Amino acid sequence: MSEAPLIRHLGLAPYEPTWRAMQKFTDERDASTPDEIWHVEHPPVFTLGLNASREHLLSPGDIPVVQIDRGGQVTYHGPGQLVIYPLIDMRRHPLGVRELVVALENAVIAYVGELGVAAKGSREAPGVYIDGAKLASVGLRIRRGASYHGLAVNVSLDLAPFERINVCGHRGLAVTRLADHVAGFAGKDAVGTVANGLTPHLLRQLKFESDYNAINTDLQAVNSR
Repeated sequence: MSEAPLIRHLGLAPYEPTWRAMQKFTDERDASTPDEIWHVEHPPVFTLGLNASREHLLSPGDIPVVQIDRGGQVTYHGPGQLVIYPLIDMRRHPLGVRELVVALENAVIAYVGELGVAAKGSREAPGVYIDGAKLASVGLRIRRGASYHGLAVNVSLDLAPFERINVCGHRGLAVTRLADHVAGFAGKDAVGTVANGLTPHLLRQLKFESDYNAINTDLQAVNSR
């Protein structure tokens, strides 16, 4: 088991500054830097992966589009979606990159299973699915031997913006959210509830010790360390 990471709850934070903060953390960390996991919600934004085709961006309208450095195609982030960024030194971690993807998926599968919802992963199109509809997306970047970007879980967000894209590059791929399968996950505190409930599963699947520290913070505090 690896030493438990610091878990930061960043609240609602703009996408691009969060991405740049992850890059900064990754570039400045060294062999002694503890791993971290960031929990965040983003204002509405479409993100395009490194090799994403803009043909999958059907009708963005007034929602910003950001080209970023993760793998994968196009996806949407918005309030009501829990985004989890595992900032892990893969050189000292027991999991490989493919195993990290599967671990993130399995954490979500185990958590929603506790809630009575059957879900599964996919090797053809990484993520977590309920009856063929995508509940969670996975997209990572490994730089200087460390991971960033990560996992997005649809909790209670408005799903309409997904109709403006070919989700993850797949025409006609349906999406779903936890609120449509479990009562009580449509309120303003739903994302925090999922973050707290999912964390033990994340730590277990990611081979971390279970005794962790969590703090509520913001991007300014992250960047001023």
